Amino acid sequence: MILAAGFGTRLLPYTLIRPKPLFPILNHPLLLLTIKRLQQAGCDLIVVNCHYLREQIVHALQGISGVLVQEETSVLGTGGGLRLALDQFREEPLLVTNGDIYHTIDYQHLYQSHIKKGAPVTMAMHDCHRFNTVAVQDDRVCSFDERNKGDLLAFTGLHVLEPEVLSGIPTQGEYSIIDLYRQLIEQGLPISVTRVDDCFWTDMGTVEDYLALHAGLLTRKVPLWPELGFSAKNHFLFGGKEKTGSDLVLRDWACVGNAVIGNNTHLQRSVVWDGVIIEEGRRVVDQLVAQ
Repeated sequence: MILAAGFGTRLLPYTLIRPKPLFPILNHPLLLLTIKRLQQAGCDLIVVNCHYLREQIVHALQGISGVLVQEETSVLGTGGGLRLALDQFREEPLLVTNGDIYHTIDYQHLYQSHIKKGAPVTMAMHDCHRFNTVAVQDDRVCSFDERNKGDLLAFTGLHVLEPEVLSGIPTQGEYSIIDLYRQLIEQGLPISVTRVDDCFWTDMGTVEDYLALHAGLLTRKVPLWPELGFSAKNHFLFGGKEKTGSDLVLRDWACVGNAVIGNNTHLQRSVVWDGVIIEEGRRVVDQLVAQ
């Protein structure tokens, strides 16, 4: 299941016009890329929940085989969304991923690791100082709150769980999956940890993160998903149907969708989305231009 119902408040005002899972990565919506990667890993049924600007997600996923869209008219949280989808899941481990992350974590390895460990939940964790908040000891989560109980690691947003644990979530209202995991720990049930420190990961949570991801991809410092289809030898990508004026200046790197770029424009370390019109003579540096 892909969790794609959030508001993306850290990316305002850009999320006023597009939900974060549909933000393009090298001109491809992240959510569609994630679905392709899951399908290639062997997932033949993918549930995607949506709430905020859900009509855009419904439209984007229309007609994709093996994908079930779960529209949520109220805020349910990560746990509530999973609980609502419980009837869709088979009696086998469930892989869950956030819809706003770009990473190189091996889905199949994580899934098999969960089966081997035999715990009700397995969380993919890594050492990422900015997000290290979960206490871990002996490859198990000790606490989500008491940081002095073990080594601190960061949750990647990828986890595998046994569907029956979801029955502990209330059927109504907003609920966080982490609250369920806290209950499991209190009951003495193990939450296993699979370390993925050797993988690239970013949650694309801020404009700075979004631009940094593009910088890394275009300069080959971040591993490229094959689904991106990017093979240019320089650090600039254009959508293919863009219209560019004369005397365009390109510096460092830039990603441009199907936009209109005026004469004497300067583009540097920036991302320009489809449908944008950049006026003549404009200087665009370190920006996301969305409309």
